Amino acid sequence: MKQLLLGNAAVARGLYEAGCAVVSSYPGTPSTEITEEAAKYDEIYCEWAPNEKVALETAFGACLAGKRAFCGMKHVGLNVAADPLFTMSYTGVNAGLVIGVADDPGMHSSQNEQDSRWHAIASKVPLLEPADSAEALAFTKLAFELSETFDTPVLLKMCTRVSHSQSVVITGERTETPVKPYEKNIAKYVMMPGNAIRRHPFVEERTEKLRTWAESAPVNRVEMGGRELGIITSSTSYQYVKEVFGESVSVLKLGMLNPLPVQLILDFASRVEKLAVVEELDPIIENHCRALGLEVTGKDVLPVEGEFSQNLVANAFGREVPAGRGLEETIPNRPPVMCAGCPHRGLFYTLRKNNCTVLGDIGCYTLGAVPPLAAMEMTLCMGASISALHGFNKASGGETEGKTVAVIGDSTFMHSGMTGLANIAYNQSNSTVIILDNSITGMTGHQQNPTTGYNIKGDPAGKIDLEALCRSMGFGRVRVVDPYDLSACDKAIQEELAAAEPSVIISRRPCALLKYVKHASPLTVDPDKCKSCKACMKIGCPAVSIRDGKAHIDGTQCVGCGACEQLCKFGAFKGFKGVTV
Repeated sequence: MKQLLLGNAAVARGLYEAGCAVVSSYPGTPSTEITEEAAKYDEIYCEWAPNEKVALETAFGACLAGKRAFCGMKHVGLNVAADPLFTMSYTGVNAGLVIGVADDPGMHSSQNEQDSRWHAIASKVPLLEPADSAEALAFTKLAFELSETFDTPVLLKMCTRVSHSQSVVITGERTETPVKPYEKNIAKYVMMPGNAIRRHPFVEERTEKLRTWAESAPVNRVEMGGRELGIITSSTSYQYVKEVFGESVSVLKLGMLNPLPVQLILDFASRVEKLAVVEELDPIIENHCRALGLEVTGKDVLPVEGEFSQNLVANAFGREVPAGRGLEETIPNRPPVMCAGCPHRGLFYTLRKNNCTVLGDIGCYTLGAVPPLAAMEMTLCMGASISALHGFNKASGGETEGKTVAVIGDSTFMHSGMTGLANIAYNQSNSTVIILDNSITGMTGHQQNPTTGYNIKGDPAGKIDLEALCRSMGFGRVRVVDPYDLSACDKAIQEELAAAEPSVIISRRPCALLKYVKHASPLTVDPDKCKSCKACMKIGCPAVSIRDGKAHIDGTQCVGCGACEQLCKFGAFKGFKGVTV
């Protein structure tokens, strides 16, 4: 049956049709929908794991037990999962194991734009890269076949445009693959040095077998057109090449990016006058061609950063940019901002007010770095806020302990924050950690996590008690505040920073966008009482603006949180009744 599917949904359909039985992932844009869509199939057990390392190890355990398994993540998540991945390359698999990773060229929702193909090269595992939804479905099924045929985990590399675009696919039926019996094999699965040494030659031999397969594999195809120029490309770059050049050039479209074929490329190069490579981010195909002794145009005309487009490719090769329509008016910039009623806003306002140095983390609360709050001064990777706070305070000899904090979300804390907190408890810096508990994984679209009490399907699940957890890790000072109460936040921050021991503040208020949150009526402004001091603007709420010199509330956005009212010394705001959940 023909269907129009999102790339991520097509991967999920491929998992279903391939007989995948277990999916364990951590949400991360642009990969999140793969697991969300897979969870709609009752035949597949799906879960959100605390982090990508745990997710991949869970998937490996499932394949070891004889069931086909999948693990999904975004590109930076593969860094977290690299530890098991590199050794898993040596052990191989039992049943098929596929690892979906979605890159983010252009950094639409990421802190870097690394190229996941390097992980495949370094770990010596095969990597397939679809260019549309149809290939996303087909390559997912193929990945399981390759995994079991060559005894290897397989990386399936998506990217933002393939993950979040729609194209037509032809769906099929599910194939239930027989369970592969688990057999005790210490030499294969126990990677102590003596066994690992004997597995390394297997990995090298497997790579050469895969390279031989790639020479004639249907995922790598030649489309002969004009012979003046031949272009080697993959993924979304293939789509741009076809849109710009049509049949005027010849194209070698690669679907397997590791290992890359040799003879196929040499043969293609011999059939064209000039050779070019069009690939986003790093020159991996280009470097491979140069190593084969080929002259090739690539990053000398194309950038190594950012997302490609039809126009970018056309300009790089001196082709006419396809005609299009532009907007008649310039659209004003809309800077990223926390939602109206975001529970993090009051906390960040208080930190800025107290002139705190704030080491931040990965989540929607990273917007605390954006003016007018501009409270966050560092964001590195999941969990780094807590570890960096400890190092920051240790390096200063304790001088910064009374004015520096770490902020981290509840899901991020479960992902990578606990070990950093253990380091503070163990090596004793007088550090204050603030856990922003908004009762959900907010940034990636409201996924559950171990602190919410619900699983991926919304059913009751195990729930981590953050207060009890922090106390059990050695923290005697653990307190909970409501970030809508600015005075309570102010008091908590001042008292914990002044304390002579490590402490944890849990800022707890559900995300304002959660469906079960019942908001108060929007506030209004009495213009006669408004003195135009603009104190209410310091909170950075998109529902508050200045019109005709007076404060104004946009009733379509305001959720009645009352933060602006607490900033007004003249009682100009009316209607605050608090928020109930």
